[in-house]
Amino acid sequence: AAPPGAVSFGVKHTEGVSVEVACRGQAEVGSDAGSGTRWPLAKGTVLRFSMSQASTEVNDNKITISFYAEGGQPINQAGVFLTGVGISLDVDADQDGVVEKNSPNKASWTWGPEGHGAILLVSCDKEST
Repeated sequence: AAPPGAVSFGVKHTEGVSVEVACRGQAEVGSDAGSGTRWPLAKGTVLRFSMSQASTEVNDNKITISFYAEGGQPINQAGVFLTGVGISLDVDADQDGVVEKNSPNKASWTWGPEGHGAILLVSCDKEST
């Protein structure tokens, strides 16, 4: 997706984003926002980005990739806005009628009237033909 004439690229990102670049089989290198590091555009180069927590607003994080020509002249930029979505399965693990996010009983299960833990029933049948 790099523009014609581009030989290297740099990455800037907001604080909520983690970026890793693997280049020429070398170990992955973390990229700090605004660090000025440039990587060659080469076959096998991989750019990975992730977020470790949910966003507070839609599109509140961003990655900008700058492409450079021979000699370091900027050619073009591409940007991606990101929204991190948090997903959690919370249950009434101690069966007291309250769903607790940090219940200590989520990690274990005990059978019986004084038991605790989640019971997950999965519907695997075919609902329609």
